[in-house]
Amino acid sequence: MSTTAFAFILASYLIGSLSFAVIVSRLMGMADPRSYGSGNPGATNVLRSGKKLAALLTLIGDGAKGWVAVFLTASLGATYGLGQQEIALSGLAVLIGHMWPVFFGFKGGKGVATAVGVLFGFSPWLALACLATWLFMAVVVKISSLSALTAAVLAPVYAFFIVGTQGPYFGTCLIIAILVVHRHKSNLINLLSGREDKIGAKADDQSANR
Repeated sequence: MSTTAFAFILASYLIGSLSFAVIVSRLMGMADPRSYGSGNPGATNVLRSGKKLAALLTLIGDGAKGWVAVFLTASLGATYGLGQQEIALSGLAVLIGHMWPVFFGFKGGKGVATAVGVLFGFSPWLALACLATWLFMAVVVKISSLSALTAAVLAPVYAFFIVGTQGPYFGTCLIIAILVVHRHKSNLINLLSGREDKIGAKADDQSANR
């Protein structure tokens, strides 16, 4: 790996390490999202505070950083001869940064919004397919984690048809799905036991939702 490629991948990780749930909450004078609800620094847990604007800003920020990391590597990296392999690695790096952020003690979110942002960078159609899956499940079952898990598991399937298997994006989607499912282990336990909260649950609901 070249020094330039490493620099872009490292920058992507640092971008991912910006936890917008914590940043937005601090700027709006709210409690740290890691101190209530599920303790997860993500948009769904911020929504438990009752501050819909904060949750929306968190969602946008976490999604945007995934796209930005991929976009910067794709646009600026081309000048240095970087291609799809480095773009894919940057996508993984920004997601890993979100999940294990260096700026916040390596305790991050579950990566759903950031993963969607990464997929937008790979292919808008791929991201829209996953987003549509999440929205459909959210409307039907009203459980954020189940919606996220369904979209994550189907992401490689969509990638197979939309981007194909020849480049690095299909394999990257597989890894993204594995990471997102891994971060939702506690949610899976709650789902199986029937204790998983629904979207919009208040901060005193102590589940491990997203």
